Amino acid sequence: MLIDRLFVHPEVAAAIADGRAVVALESTLISHGLPYPANLEVATASEAAVRLTGAVPATVAIREGRFLVGLDAGDLEALATAEAGTVQKAARPTLTTALAAGGWAATTVSATMIAAHAAGIRVFATGGIGGVHRGALGGAEATPTFDISSDLEELGRTPMAVVCAGPKAILDVPATLEYLETRGVPVVAVGQADLPGFYARSSGITAPSSVVDVDAAAEIVAMQLGLGIGGGILVCVPVPAADALPEDVARAAVEQAVAETDAQGVHGPALTPWLLGRIAELTEGASVRANTALIVNDARFAGDLAVLLATRIAHAGA
Repeated sequence: MLIDRLFVHPEVAAAIADGRAVVALESTLISHGLPYPANLEVATASEAAVRLTGAVPATVAIREGRFLVGLDAGDLEALATAEAGTVQKAARPTLTTALAAGGWAATTVSATMIAAHAAGIRVFATGGIGGVHRGALGGAEATPTFDISSDLEELGRTPMAVVCAGPKAILDVPATLEYLETRGVPVVAVGQADLPGFYARSSGITAPSSVVDVDAAAEIVAMQLGLGIGGGILVCVPVPAADALPEDVARAAVEQAVAETDAQGVHGPALTPWLLGRIAELTEGASVRANTALIVNDARFAGDLAVLLATRIAHAGA
């Protein structure tokens, strides 16, 4: 059983047992998202941002056939400095192979949600979720690839609040929203009517729903998780204004990078990292700065959200 493969860090376990706020964090950004030492700096800053809110961070990974829910400094360093190709990337479809193989595996959104929910954690912070890739549904002259992230299926089945800066900008964002609607996943933008655009403050698409601040977001999250109907809720927080790319700059870089993928023959699991790397080149590093800022900002917001949820539950049980 999954619970037999779960090791919860003592600090995290104590916080869960006491009903205190805990925020899950993914580990793929450490092993596959950013180069060293930026990966370690962002992971450490994200955990620190969670702690500043009064919540406890729980970065999730897989090691030697077990889920680790909560990593210590040595674990973060090991993931950040691991030789390229030695850390597997675990999502729901690859969990069994990652657990069976031994060694380190980093968890994506779907795998992190699975482990965090099993441990009793309600809030998870990430940078941007995966979704429907461009071309996944085909077109007038194109054959559909059906390249759709397992993140979306996980959001439809696992009751958890996922805080992000919106779907990754390289995706087919309208199709991603449609898919989430089909799976019954509420999508809420915070502080604005538009869905955040990952690198940019706005995607140019009106969000399905919006709230003014974290307190209002907590009300909706508490309702979704309290109904017992299953499925998660996506809470979208825009990148900080000081670090955001102008919407036209972000869109131009994404469109150029996507257009180059066919010529380069990039597809499958290599597609997302290639696109993110190319966008970083096209924006002269500005996209990386935006990405790191939004990751830490999402962690802070998730900490505030988790604290509010824990307080509500405590008051309801008093």
